[in-house]
Amino acid sequence: MEFAIDQALKIYSGGLGYLAGSHMKSAYALKQNMIGIGILWKQGYYDQIRDENGLMKVAHQNRTYSFLQDTGITVSVNVKGFEVKVKAMYLAPETFSTVPMFFLTTDLPENDYLARSITERLYHPNDQARIAQNIVLGIGGSKLIEALGGIDVYHMNEAHSLPIACYLYDKFNHLDDVKERLVFTTHTPEMAGNAVRDIQLLYDMGFFYKMDFETAKKVTQTYSDRFEYTPAALRMAKRANGVSALHGQVARDMWKSYEGICPIISITNAQNQAYWQDEELQQAFVTKNDTRLITRKKYLKRQLFKIVADQTGKLFDENVLTIVWARRFAEYKRADLIARDIEWFSRLLSGDQPVQLIWSGKPYPEDHGAVTIFNALIRMSNEHKNAAVLTGYELEQSAALKKGADVWLNNPRRPQEASGTSGMTAAMNGAINFSTNDGWIPEFAVNEQNSFIIPEANLNKSIAEQDKEDHQHLMDILDDIIVPMYYNQPELWIKVMKQSMEDVSPQFDSDRMAQEYYEKMFL
Repeated sequence: MEFAIDQALKIYSGGLGYLAGSHMKSAYALKQNMIGIGILWKQGYYDQIRDENGLMKVAHQNRTYSFLQDTGITVSVNVKGFEVKVKAMYLAPETFSTVPMFFLTTDLPENDYLARSITERLYHPNDQARIAQNIVLGIGGSKLIEALGGIDVYHMNEAHSLPIACYLYDKFNHLDDVKERLVFTTHTPEMAGNAVRDIQLLYDMGFFYKMDFETAKKVTQTYSDRFEYTPAALRMAKRANGVSALHGQVARDMWKSYEGICPIISITNAQNQAYWQDEELQQAFVTKNDTRLITRKKYLKRQLFKIVADQTGKLFDENVLTIVWARRFAEYKRADLIARDIEWFSRLLSGDQPVQLIWSGKPYPEDHGAVTIFNALIRMSNEHKNAAVLTGYELEQSAALKKGADVWLNNPRRPQEASGTSGMTAAMNGAINFSTNDGWIPEFAVNEQNSFIIPEANLNKSIAEQDKEDHQHLMDILDDIIVPMYYNQPELWIKVMKQSMEDVSPQFDSDRMAQEYYEKMFL
């Protein structure tokens, strides 16, 4: 559903897109025999701006891209009994160093207004619009592949494109033949994050392609009115994967009571080092030039602070310890955890050894709880000269934040983070991860050697008690370890920073990930 490939191509929302973009770049570098298929969102996800009070505001803008080429290929899909035309636009490999990519659009003169709007906005709030998008991606993408001459293996990155399986079932008329050609990646370790919809609505919309209602229920083993996307995908694919070692185990536990589930392995997410890492910082690291490393890091901090000054009117200091929390705003990620004790937080910012803190990220516009937290942080930051909340979290700002951070704060409620890749690219740029032990972190972190780890909370306690426990540990680690080390033991700080840069690559470079997908999933 989303690929984050370049700042110029705004068809992504967050981490899922960042991951897919890195995969396409590494597959290109490794000369793998594959293509990418997505949707050309006319308005992207949304533009995150501010209202007159400085609070978050959502804006949508129609966009065109001169670098996309018209393939001349148009296919038809059936949405709720109506024919919808779908055109494929082509992104050539040399444009952004990706494998060949195709993006589907229904914004065509031959479609009516409703059909044209299907590919208008990523993650549309309307349920029927979402289903129509699933149909365009899954069935439209499959018909595009046929027009291109066919492929051997279809990879569903999340279950949004599940109608692929229904298209293949119509073609081969046997589930084993579908499984032979289909693999699946699940990214969500929470039941609530896996799409569930009324099966009659899906059938009426055309989600199951040409399957009759009883066949759709039988093949997907759906015995109630509620159709669960993820287990259906797991039943129709030959193999699947979670996106970290921990998530693979969580996924196996989640779905073990479901019949007909395919094997679930683990392929840990990674990010494209060639795209994300500052070259001069890496060169200083490789040549073991600590002076150059420190100088470059301070330069990168100054570049980030220009963005802070432009948006907030605050002048941050390159010599002050800078903590960044930046990713998709979701409740379980707990953006506000560090600020829940406001007296302690004020002392942290304004003490003799001060801290600067920057938040950034996009809440889903209809997630009113997340938007409320975002705006509450803006109001709170207005009271502190050392705290700032940025809007417009996209690829370029994300890179600036990772390059300018001293500490990359990541505190999801364990074990709800499937992987969480932002800390990988932060580590590539000399930011030290300060994290709960969730997602990819258990495969990387050695406490106080390449990261700072918040001890695991007791999962038998209530959510409120877990949050309180994590918050107490967070405060203690900052007070007793992180802040004193940065100011009083700069040589040790540089040692931890360099160890982090050493350990993150090549294990968490997407070249490794792309090779694992190719060997363990596609072949």
